[in-house]
Amino acid sequence: MDDIQLQKLVEEISMQSFGIPFKHQATFNKRLRTTGGRYLLQSGNIEINKKYFDVHGEKELIGIIKHELCHYHLHQNKKGYQHKDQDFKNLAKSVGAPRYCTPLPESEVRKQPTMYHCYRCSKCRFLYKRKKRVNTNRYVCGKCGGRLIKVDVVENSF
Repeated sequence: MDDIQLQKLVEEISMQSFGIPFKHQATFNKRLRTTGGRYLLQSGNIEINKKYFDVHGEKELIGIIKHELCHYHLHQNKKGYQHKDQDFKNLAKSVGAPRYCTPLPESEVRKQPTMYHCYRCSKCRFLYKRKKRVNTNRYVCGKCGGRLIKVDVVENSF
C-alpha cells in the first residue's frame, strides 16, 4: 500500500463511519516508532506508521485510521479531541475506534539499553544508581552526608 491508496482508504472510512469527508492529506511516516498514527493539529493531516500495516495487516490499519479520524473530526468541529475528553471517548466508542493499537513485536521496536551511573558513599557505603551523571563535588550522600565516589557505568542490570 502506498500514500495514494492510504488517502483513498482514509476518505472512504471517513464517509462510511463518520458521514463527513476528509479534506486533508493522509500519508505513511516511516519515522514513527512508538505510535500507530498521529493527527497533526497545525495542518490537519494524518500520519500513519507503516510498520503496523506491514506487521498486523489491514484490520489494524483501519482501527488506527478510525482513531485518528476521531481526533480530526472533533478538532475540525471545535470539540474535545484529546484522549481525556468525553467527546472523544463517545465518538471513538460509537465508530468502533480502538483506544490503543496492538503493540509491535519487540524485534520491531528498537530499544536502547539503559545505562546507569553508579556512585557509592564513602561513609555508609550506600549505592546510588542514576541515569544522569552526578557532580560529586557538589552533591553528597542523602543518608549520612558522606562524599560520593564514582563506581562504574552499568547497563540494564537493575
